[in-house]
Amino acid sequence: MEIVESIEAGVREGFLAPGELLPPVRDLAAAAGVSPGTVAAAYRLLRGRGVTLGDGRRGTRIRERAAVTGRAADAAELPAGVVDCSTGNPDPALLPDLGPLLHRARYEKVLYGAAPCLPELAEAARARLDRDGVPLEEVTATFGTLDAIERALASRLRPGDRVAVEDPGWAALLDLVTAAGWIPAPVGVDDEGPVPASLERALARGTRAVVLTSRAQNPTGASISEPRARQLRSLLGTYPDVTVLEDDHGGGIVGAPLQPVVGSTRHWAFVRSAAKAYGPDLRVAVVAGDEATIRRIDARLALGAGWVSHFIQRLLLDLWQDPEIDAQLGLAVRGYDARRLALLGALRDRGVVARGSSGLNCWIPVDDEAATVGALLRADWLVAPGSRFRLGSPPAIRVTTAALGVDRAPEVAAAIGAALGGARSSGARRLT
Repeated sequence: MEIVESIEAGVREGFLAPGELLPPVRDLAAAAGVSPGTVAAAYRLLRGRGVTLGDGRRGTRIRERAAVTGRAADAAELPAGVVDCSTGNPDPALLPDLGPLLHRARYEKVLYGAAPCLPELAEAARARLDRDGVPLEEVTATFGTLDAIERALASRLRPGDRVAVEDPGWAALLDLVTAAGWIPAPVGVDDEGPVPASLERALARGTRAVVLTSRAQNPTGASISEPRARQLRSLLGTYPDVTVLEDDHGGGIVGAPLQPVVGSTRHWAFVRSAAKAYGPDLRVAVVAGDEATIRRIDARLALGAGWVSHFIQRLLLDLWQDPEIDAQLGLAVRGYDARRLALLGALRDRGVVARGSSGLNCWIPVDDEAATVGALLRADWLVAPGSRFRLGSPPAIRVTTAALGVDRAPEVAAAIGAALGGARSSGARRLT
């Protein structure tokens, strides 16, 4: 439909800004020489695709996170000398060296109709997840965390259903929810994970599914504590028909013990990907869940790719069984913790409030995201604006500490402190 394509192109190319109000249906119909019904249908399709948002009688606006812009829209070549602390990536230097393992890798011919999950990997995953207290029914493999979440949600939800998501939360997940036509229901997050009272409000409004993060929450670094896990399990148990999906992407790089939440509802899935620990290009995750949910994930996988390469699954199994790889992961855990804690300490010394109890990032509240990001860029530091990760939570910036040397923590903390002071001053001037 020409109207839909034109508006999507305008958003993608930056001609239509987030929050911009689209013309009223009748006005656009007259200008385009089509019927009001045609425009109304185009607006409905755009809402379903996650491009626009209905604003009641005020009309239709471009979403703050329009799905057509995608994660790549933020990519740009950095000026010389700028240190990139915006990516959320692990440090390549702390990823295990897979070369020797690949030289020893076994390749076995796999034909159509093979099991979606390599039986040996499923057995090893059961043993590892059982040690972590994850309930065990069925296990499968997917192309990473987001793939598992998308397949699980799509197998149970219809467009317009509500999905509880952390706010602030994982940008890719927020994109997925809006692009699929589901309605994100924001749930507040503190250092111990999703806030029960906030989750309860979302559930009371008819939420059909909940997605939460075990530890190393992106962007805040939250890690679900044992008391918080008990509270969440108890609350979710009163909504047995809600599907609960738990993301443990931090497995392997986080020292904090896992406190699983899944298992108190009829349908659930627990996802552990290899991306952060072994490298983002290793596109595989193991997924445990109730039998019906795992069968639905497998069925949706069969409709497209069919299965995750057994060669890749066997490579993950070999990684799990290699003591040298385990030793390298231990170094990574200590390295990521030291870098994150160094920045938190340096910020605290300057009176700057910041969060980051686990993982690769720090989350720093600010008054003005754009002014703070701009000031830091002028000081040769690139950080991520919080708007990528927020629905209704207050402004902030995310600083990835994964590759930030401990010795540079005072330098970046000083730049952040100066940027916050400048942003607040400029904000005060604008108000006068």
